[in-house]
Amino acid sequence: MAKLLVTGGAGFIGANFVHYWREQNANDAICVLDALTYAGNPANLDGADNIDLVQGDIRDGALVERLMRERAIDTLIHFAAESHVDRSITGPDAFLDTNIMGTHELLKAARKIWLDEGSGQPHRFHHVSTDEVYGTLRLDDPAFTEQTAYAPNSPYAASKAASDHIVRAYHHTYGLEVTTSNCSNNYGPFQFPEKLIPLFLINALHGRNLPIYGDGQQRRDWLYVEDHCRGIELVLHKGRIGECYNIGGGAELPNLEVIDILCETLDTVFANNAELKTRFPDAPPSRGEPTSSLKQHVTDRPGHDRRYAIDECKASNELGYAASRSFAEGFAQTVDWYLANEAWWRAVMDGSYRDWVDTNYAGRAG
Repeated sequence: MAKLLVTGGAGFIGANFVHYWREQNANDAICVLDALTYAGNPANLDGADNIDLVQGDIRDGALVERLMRERAIDTLIHFAAESHVDRSITGPDAFLDTNIMGTHELLKAARKIWLDEGSGQPHRFHHVSTDEVYGTLRLDDPAFTEQTAYAPNSPYAASKAASDHIVRAYHHTYGLEVTTSNCSNNYGPFQFPEKLIPLFLINALHGRNLPIYGDGQQRRDWLYVEDHCRGIELVLHKGRIGECYNIGGGAELPNLEVIDILCETLDTVFANNAELKTRFPDAPPSRGEPTSSLKQHVTDRPGHDRRYAIDECKASNELGYAASRSFAEGFAQTVDWYLANEAWWRAVMDGSYRDWVDTNYAGRAG
């Protein structure tokens, strides 16, 4: 039986991982450490049985040590991070503090517990990173491989690049058993509505503009979040210690095409479900108009990377990884989830879930 510490496990990708891991490994012990800041939501873990949720900061090394020691943690999966590029542009300090210093505190605790005080038992520190550390590609450039030189262009990407290097250094210097995965753009259930797909979906349901940066031709590889979780599982079970693995969705699309798919999908589901017109009277299809009428081009953000693309041959060849869903399949499931979970995203959008968090988790730290 494995004993997991999952940092950031109440956030988007972390919570999906917890659900996935619990379904696949019913007997493993799972402790989630999450600061429960704006994007951390205990409701994301509803339905996952026997999860120990601890509110705490990864920068609190003493807390991390205590959790690892008391729960005999042998596997640490590190999701916790400030992750929104726009926020990193307006307030970079939090990104450097959490993503760099927070990661270092986790590594120090892991080294102390597993190496300095440990018996040499097998352990794993898995670090979840992003393809944004590689910078940007031209249209005719080959996709990012694990050998691509780092060239981050935003404070967020730079902070993640730094954390990747620190994780690598702890393996090569101290012998800590680590792996790293660099993923492409995730989408799916529980994604905080500041990212493109949930933001534009909810805007459309309310009849609000869909603000498209620049010409909308920025290209991304889109990865359904459950496929990402499965990729991490493969790295944990089959990945070589000290190695990095790119995990992608095999769906490189320009943002504008994703937005067009979203608009067309909503038009179709509204046409097939009359109840939606009652629930969302401000949505264009409820008024007999196309959702695309909400598209509005706005000034591009500073330093906006033009293209990301993932070469996942290493993960495919060594681990047997391949995305199990096409973008069309994953996107349809995502839209269905948001339409079926209106109470969840309304509580997130109006901030009411924060009152519950503050009431139930005030002062709690393990």
